[in-house]
Amino acid sequence: MNKLLSCEFNIDTGNVECRFADGTMISIDCDVVEDTIDGTLPFVRVRTELDWLIYNAPREYVQRVLNGGLNAYLKNSR
Repeated sequence: MNKLLSCEFNIDTGNVECRFADGTMISIDCDVVEDTIDGTLPFVRVRTELDWLIYNAPREYVQRVLNGGLNAYLKNSR
């Protein structure tokens, strides 16, 4: 996978769907990602931050999921 061309949340499936320049397509199941979040973080804050990323910045959400930086982002948010 290389350059991310498009990325959007599909409300029907609950997945963020991405297409890369090399033709690769992936679909990230947001429920599965949520299950991997550090359980010591406050649920309401985590849910709010994840929802904001998914709806407003899906590209950033995908990059954080693929690079393993989502827990760090959530720990440092607000």
